[in-house]
Amino acid sequence: MLRQSLIVIALASLCACSASPVDPQEFAGRYKDRFSTQIKGKDIKLFTYRASLATSSQRGIDDDLPHNQRISRKKQDASSYRREQARKQEMLEAWGEHVEVGLVKTLAMTGYCQTGYIELSRYVTSDRAEIRGECNEGATEADIEKFGR
Repeated sequence: MLRQSLIVIALASLCACSASPVDPQEFAGRYKDRFSTQIKGKDIKLFTYRASLATSSQRGIDDDLPHNQRISRKKQDASSYRREQARKQEMLEAWGEHVEVGLVKTLAMTGYCQTGYIELSRYVTSDRAEIRGECNEGATEADIEKFGR
């Protein structure tokens, strides 16, 4: 009876470890971003923030498996497929959070959109993301001088 209890506890602990949430910091140093601004009309301030994950070769990491081995993997069972898909969804959500944090930091560093912004569009895929927005405040002469039209 004690042995069965220990086995159950060990399995529960193992499952809890494998289900740990994804930390957005996992993406630190693994992506490239670009911030572009555009001032339209008299004072409309727009921006586009783009980010993309660096490929393993760009980061100097070799792929674990050769192409033919990745293609010929044996079929997964349904439960492992569901776990893999859940993990991919967690990674996608964490990547989206990381991109948003990158945008907020970029806006703070540049001084663009000092009173916040309205999000016009957003798309996030597993390796790329883009957030487009319009600043709440209008452009000043200093903004036009610093960021151009």
